Amino acid sequence: MLLRQLRYLVAIADRGSYTKAADECFVSESALSQQMKALERDLGVSLMKKKGRGFELTPAGTYLVGRARGILREVDEATAEAVRLGQDDELRLRVGYLSSFAGRELPRAVAGFAGIYPEVSIDVVAGSHEELYEQLVGGSIDLVLSDQRRAFSGDYENLVLASYPACAEVSCRSDLARRDSLDVSDLRRLPCIVVAPQGQEQAEREYFGSYLGLGPDLLFVDSLDEGRLMVIGNRGYLPVWVSPDAPAPEPAVRRIPLLKAGAPLSRTYCAFWPKARSGYYVEEFAEALRSEFTGGGE
Repeated sequence: MLLRQLRYLVAIADRGSYTKAADECFVSESALSQQMKALERDLGVSLMKKKGRGFELTPAGTYLVGRARGILREVDEATAEAVRLGQDDELRLRVGYLSSFAGRELPRAVAGFAGIYPEVSIDVVAGSHEELYEQLVGGSIDLVLSDQRRAFSGDYENLVLASYPACAEVSCRSDLARRDSLDVSDLRRLPCIVVAPQGQEQAEREYFGSYLGLGPDLLFVDSLDEGRLMVIGNRGYLPVWVSPDAPAPEPAVRRIPLLKAGAPLSRTYCAFWPKARSGYYVEEFAEALRSEFTGGGE
């Protein structure tokens, strides 16, 4: 049984016509018919039977067509990836991550991946949720580590990594530092420090203010480090989502569980990448991320 025979069989089933299938496969109708007869002879079963002026698949034919679709898809994907790898002078993986992401899982995944695949150059860029989404759609990055704010799309691989509870990072000099937990209602009069690139303030204001109920006084900074310096200076509090056993980043900072109406706030982190642009290294990096989130720890 040859791959081209499977392609012919699937084309016949899809088109419902030997003539149309032959045109699609760029062969003569007689050649197509001969290949189908040869396939049935090799298998020792009938795959199609006449029905009026047309034909219908036998149970064996229906089964083989279904399996052939998956086989051909895997062959096409493997071929395309092999061609891409052979044509690339330099292998490059472009990863985007949420600017406010405070965990250690990403750098650990990058380090682990780089150790296994030194031939791949890794570009890592930070951005807001909306920036990363636009870059992923536009093709300027291959995979994104971000939070889930949209319903999952069937055009993308949506790998759920973890759901982390919210914490408020406050200065150890703050009166709030003595609390075991904080509700958003306790923080109404304290500025909320939000990591957001310029131009993304409105989208983040809607998410943090309207959806999470934080604020209403929001102070925007460009990076997590800048936000933590403001915390150390007792300028406000910084909401972060990290694993429960993650240590505070600085001795001058206290990390306290953050609640809303008495219930924990949480954020689901996912890895996203387009199915149409998936490949071996993208999937391997996603697996490295999954491993760090589920077993790497903080």
